Amino acid sequence: MQSRFHHTLDISEVENNLSTSIERGLSQEEAQDRLERFGPNVLEEAKRISPFKMFIDQFRSPLVLILIVAAAIAGFLGHTIDLIVILIIIIINAILGFLQEYRAEEALEALKSLTALKAQVVRDGGFIEIDATGLVPGDLILLETGEKIPADTRLAEVIDLEVDESTLTGESTPVSKHVDPILDRNIVVADMKNMVFSSSVVTRGRGRGIVVATGQDTEIGKIAEGIQSTGAKKTPLQEKMGGFGAQIGLIVIAICAVIFTTGYLRGEDTVNMFIAAVSLAVAAVPEGLPAIVTATLAIGVQRMANRNAIIRKLPAVETLGSATVICSDKTGTMTKNQMTVRRIRLLDQSIDVEESKFLVEGKETDPKSDSGLEILLRIGVLCNNSRLEPENGGVSVRGDPTEGALLIACLEAGIKLEVINQEYPRLYEVPFDATKKRMVTINENIDGERTAYVKGAAEQLLDRSSKVYKNGEEVPITEEDKNNFLETNKDMANHALRVLGFAYRKLDKKEDYSDEEKIVDNLIFVGLTGMIDPPREEVKEAIRKCKRAGIKVVMITGDHKLTAVAIGRELGVLDDTNNQVITGVELEQMSDEELEPIIDRVGVFARVSPEHKSRIVQLLQQKGHIVAMTGDGVNDAPALKMAQIGVAMGVGGTDVAREASEMVLQDNNFSSIVAAVEEGRSFFDNFQKFVVYLLATNLGEVLVIFIGLMVGMPLPLIAVQILWVNLLTDGLPALALGLDPTAPDTMKRPPRPPEEGIVVRHMLIHIFIVGAVMCMGTLMLYNWANPFADKDKARTIAFTTLVFYQLFHVFNCRSLTLSLFEVGPFKNKWLVLAVLTSILLQIAVLYVGFLKTAFQTEGLNLNEWIIILLVASTVTLVVEILKRTRKWLEAKESLKIQQGVPQPA
Repeated sequence: MQSRFHHTLDISEVENNLSTSIERGLSQEEAQDRLERFGPNVLEEAKRISPFKMFIDQFRSPLVLILIVAAAIAGFLGHTIDLIVILIIIIINAILGFLQEYRAEEALEALKSLTALKAQVVRDGGFIEIDATGLVPGDLILLETGEKIPADTRLAEVIDLEVDESTLTGESTPVSKHVDPILDRNIVVADMKNMVFSSSVVTRGRGRGIVVATGQDTEIGKIAEGIQSTGAKKTPLQEKMGGFGAQIGLIVIAICAVIFTTGYLRGEDTVNMFIAAVSLAVAAVPEGLPAIVTATLAIGVQRMANRNAIIRKLPAVETLGSATVICSDKTGTMTKNQMTVRRIRLLDQSIDVEESKFLVEGKETDPKSDSGLEILLRIGVLCNNSRLEPENGGVSVRGDPTEGALLIACLEAGIKLEVINQEYPRLYEVPFDATKKRMVTINENIDGERTAYVKGAAEQLLDRSSKVYKNGEEVPITEEDKNNFLETNKDMANHALRVLGFAYRKLDKKEDYSDEEKIVDNLIFVGLTGMIDPPREEVKEAIRKCKRAGIKVVMITGDHKLTAVAIGRELGVLDDTNNQVITGVELEQMSDEELEPIIDRVGVFARVSPEHKSRIVQLLQQKGHIVAMTGDGVNDAPALKMAQIGVAMGVGGTDVAREASEMVLQDNNFSSIVAAVEEGRSFFDNFQKFVVYLLATNLGEVLVIFIGLMVGMPLPLIAVQILWVNLLTDGLPALALGLDPTAPDTMKRPPRPPEEGIVVRHMLIHIFIVGAVMCMGTLMLYNWANPFADKDKARTIAFTTLVFYQLFHVFNCRSLTLSLFEVGPFKNKWLVLAVLTSILLQIAVLYVGFLKTAFQTEGLNLNEWIIILLVASTVTLVVEILKRTRKWLEAKESLKIQQGVPQPA
């Protein structure tokens, strides 16, 4: 059924060959049957790593392999228990590492379904939207500007359709399409002008056609093996942490070599010392840091998805925490995107629309009795590409909300949309152009008369109008008439109404429709509509949150300046510092040198086109800002690509915009952008907590062994105890830190500089002081126990002290800036559960018979427990003093800056 030669056939032949209908499409039953026969519309992907291989990879670390060999040698020499315990701990560690990596991969894979391509398809005669994976040969699909084409399709109808096929053919210029058969069977794909192909993009116009090939049978599918990904690209943070971990690893291995040499020279058992040194290296070398980044990223993207922000590119999670400016569209993002016609202005009267009633000076009027109002509403229906669909007893808008508002106004006026469309069929269309700010359709009535209907920006239409519709007549328009309309336009804008102008022009049948400029000359102006799109209430709080977080908010809109100012003030975008408003015309007249000094004070860009967005992004980036930019149209794609964080709209946005973006909003809500920034900051906070905890505790372990041997003590911990400490504390408690809820101060501090390292100065101080405290406290109790206790009892005390030091410290790391008691020690239930589990396991090692033998431990009495807990808890006191000291120093520094005291260079 899937033939390469559909381009040679007439569309009716394609219809017959594929047993489909150009009017009704396939039935749901037939579509399901074909889906089972042909399979889903997907390209084969490179094979994912199998769970078994992922598990085996956990043992590929050179240090782990050396430890296994050393343990085997120990077993051969009679240390059988050591061999068994070490192997069990290694396997448990591998299982934990595997589960962490596997769940991260599954979470990231699940995100693909949230960003899946959609397709508009006709099934059983009705329009529905489905995942593109469900398309089958014979499906009738609709294509609109900005959409990515989901399958190879033979075109049946085109209206000014142009397609970018560069991904397939390498041709960068969009290709104009038609529906006529092309008889040559041997032409190349680039010459099949009556076909469109999977992965191409509609850059202009619209159309519909019959799907002829899906999945691997598409043209892109035939070369899919050549374009499959060779592997997941690492994020900058993963690469950075890989290098960071390697550097720490070299230092730890060097220290472990010194530890082994020192023990050997002092006459310690060679095998025991070697296994202990290797165990310490395994425990302390943070080889898994890149994997930890993946796991934490997976948690971050899941949280963002739960807050309606879908991450398409993982580095965006890292970048979000550094965002300093959010440039947001107004309509639908800061406002509800529920347009409603509130006012209509004809030359001779003003009409208010309230609760489906049309009022003139407070009195209800019949819209169908007023020819001017009837013509304006007719233009609103005919010059319109949206439609209304039944939903929950009412209607929902499919398409542009502004156009939807016009259709609803006609319904409220008692005008039947299907009757108008039947009586005035469309012959030609000039799609809406953001630069020209207008849309044109040419329709023919039942008498064969042809008329161009135009809607768009009032100023533009008035400039091209030579007449005005007045009391049923077309009369010359005067400058006074134009000024009156412009004053009304200004008044509507002042009241936050979105204004559209409506006009028409009667045409001769011989006129060239492709000459758009001629068609829109000498128009007959009919009137204006004012529509309201109320601000979202939650956006006001989101903007306040941005200000507290040091993030500048810029509103960008194609609306009139006065409308933008009214909304900007109501939402709080415009304030004392963010008080400048620039229009698109002013933007074009100003040089970069003129804009640069004031760009930080601009809160609103009004009457701008998508092309202006790229320049706005560039200017802000030149000032050192990290910019998030929203967009939904084809023309927004360059700005989305240029911004560090491109944010596309999930509802009504184009596939082109989504492809260019790093993040997609499922609800088109500005608040979701702010929520994503908050989650981005929280991700980085949690990752830093993890790293600081890991390095501080690992340093404590290394120092206990190193300093203990250097000062002449017996080996404080044996190999299995070292590995057990690592398993208990670097396992569940450390992973639970990655699930920590967002800290109270997350959106109360300025953005993190992107060039800032993972571990900054105050964190290094924290790591070294905590590591030193753990070392001193552990060795102090080890030294205290040695005179009156045997070797195993003293080691048990040191072993348990080090474990509890680390379990106390994991709570300190819930915030690196706030006091433990400000964030609440027990708010992370997973952390509490992980710590309780670790405590129970440690108790088992001390009191369960076979475990005592395996770990060479002895039970502790009450006094010993009290001393251990008191000493281990000192780490909390030390960290609280560190945090308060840092706060005091920062406050002192801030006061100096406010008082203008010169700072050291």
